[in-house]
This record gives sequence, structure tokens and C-alpha cells, in this order.
Amino acid sequence: KDDDGMLNLDAARSAVATVVTLNNMNINTKTCENYGSIPPVISVKANSCTQKSVADELTLNREQRAAFMIITGHLDGDSHCRTGDNNGQLIMCIPVCGGTAKSQLIRALTKYFLVTKRIQMMRKLAPTGIAAAEIDGMTIHSFLGEQRNSGKTRTIKPGDLKLEKEWPLVEYLLIDEITMVGLTLLAKLNRIICAAKHTNHQIPFGGVNVIFFGDYLQYRPVYDVPLHTNFTLPVKSKSNKIAAEKQIQRRVARSLILQINCVVKLTQQMRTEDLRYLQLLERLRHGEC
Repeated sequence: KDDDGMLNLDAARSAVATVVTLNNMNINTKTCENYGSIPPVISVKANSCTQKSVADELTLNREQRAAFMIITGHLDGDSHCRTGDNNGQLIMCIPVCGGTAKSQLIRALTKYFLVTKRIQMMRKLAPTGIAAAEIDGMTIHSFLGEQRNSGKTRTIKPGDLKLEKEWPLVEYLLIDEITMVGLTLLAKLNRIICAAKHTNHQIPFGGVNVIFFGDYLQYRPVYDVPLHTNFTLPVKSKSNKIAAEKQIQRRVARSLILQINCVVKLTQQMRTEDLRYLQLLERLRHGEC
């Protein structure tokens, strides 16, 4: 931290425990062939001055800056989380509570992608129309080309031109109000991304970097199970085919959540400084009043 108690930019870059330099990464040609074609590389010069100017303009606090620097540093190739076989893929969770200015962080990230001319690499999604409008994004169902209340699911076929047109440049996915996203929906999103990116289904989200935002004490998903659901019993062998498949997909989605490799929690209240009022809100949030 500096003298004002703000997070130093260099310190924020080291917030990810393990850093891998791109120049030292050995990329095996055969491995690339197995995971589909490599998308075009977009070369953009960006430096800490750009990061600092955006963070200052949007008046990000210490916690927001930490998350901002991790994501933008990952985008610029400055640092990569070590995630086993995922080649530096970032799967990040930013837990929040009301009043911690999560939307301001999302606006800062959007601004950075814009000023560095890489906005086409990012998509912002949310489970409801109101939440999507708040971040100037799309609903997950709309982006997947499905009606929320429709019983029909989108058919995924190789060579689906519409599907492949949506995803070629997308490398970062910001998903807000994650508590309203259930395991079934997340599994569907993962399946479609893998198909669009022509990647091995063992690679989480087809290699796309995913950042989850949300308060785990808020609304649960509708007609679905929460992302924190634990599965202790095996799938029943006597279950009908549809039920068994749904259970399998939910377990797949749960395994994706367990691969989150970076967490930055937003706790600083930006709406009020009244300590007693904040304590009241915290008790209400936990149902203790």
C-alpha cells in the first residue's frame, strides 16, 4: 500500500500467488491441434499508466483495484494463474454484498477493454433482464439463443454458423448475479462454449476466462439448484434417462465451480459510513434481526 492506504499497482499484480511469464510457456503444436484451431491473435500495447488512469477515473477502492489489476493484468499477458492443464485460464469469483460497488468495477473493466480496443473479447451476462441492463449486458438465455420459459433446448451441431459467429473473439465472460444461475444453466453454457470454440470438453468453458460476480446470500435460481450444491450420493442407476442426464450435467457444472482459481472479495461499503446502520444491514442480510 502507499501512504494513502491505497493498493500499489505493482502489489496488485502480485496478488495472484503464482505467476507464469508468457515467454516461458512452451506450447506444443500437437496439443494445439487436439484443442481445435487457434483464434487470431490481437496485439495491443497497454501499460500500467492505462490501468491506473482507468482505475483513478472510476475511483476504485483498494479491493476493487486488486480485482481490476488481476483481470486487466491477465488480459495484457502480464500474469497468469497457474491452473494445472488450463494454460493460464482465469476462473475468478468476486463475492460481494449490497453497497460494495460491484457495478463500478464492471464499468471499469468495460472501460479498459474499450480504451485498449479489445471490447470484442468480452461479453457481460446476467440471469435476468434487470440485472443484464444494469451492466449493459445480455441475459444468459438470450445469448445462448433460447427462450427462458421454452421447453426446447438449442441444438448444438458442428458447423453451426450462428453459434460460431458469436464466439470466435470472446475470451472473457463476466457473469453477474451468479446466485441466480443454477448448475443446469451453467452446464448448458459450458457445453455451448466448448462446441463453439471447438475445444476438448475437459477444458472448462472452452478455455474462455470467466469472472463470476454476486452475493451468495441473495436469490436462489428458479427451477434449478444453486452452484454451491454438494453431491454426496452417486447417480441412481434406476433413474429415468432424462433425470440421470440432468444429474450428470449438474455434477459437471459443480466441478467447473470447484476449479475457481482466484477470489477477490469486495467488503468495503460505498453507500454509507454510518457504522450502526451498516451493522443493522449486515444482521438483516444474515437473517439475525
